[in-house]
Amino acid sequence: MSWVANMMMSVALDDNRQAEALSEWLRTQAPLRDGRPGRGCGFLAETTGQDSQWGGWKYPECVVWAGALNHADLDALLDRVGRLPWRQPNQVQVFLMDQEESFFRLWMFRDGTLRQFAPATPDEEDPDFYASA
Repeated sequence: MSWVANMMMSVALDDNRQAEALSEWLRTQAPLRDGRPGRGCGFLAETTGQDSQWGGWKYPECVVWAGALNHADLDALLDRVGRLPWRQPNQVQVFLMDQEESFFRLWMFRDGTLRQFAPATPDEEDPDFYASA
């Protein structure tokens, strides 16, 4: 049985090597959630090159990496992102949506710390979350 976390990450162009290193760590060394045995939960792919299929007539003017990670330990992943030597840390944006979540959470560096910016509330446990649907 799988447990999928969707991840997108936007980085500065000169931070592509760090994004590649994170992807390789995810592929080969990342711990799994809930103490599951094994290493590696997937990888990220750069999605904004000239062969990308975004809408519109122009190529994206950003660098976005994305992946579907299986049984990823998201705390370990965020810790790893926080410790990488980013050249432009304030341009790093991490979007995470774990299995059974309905929307992405946004993580960014500010004042040298990776922290969650949005949304803090409501979450899927909020009784009014589905009230507007």
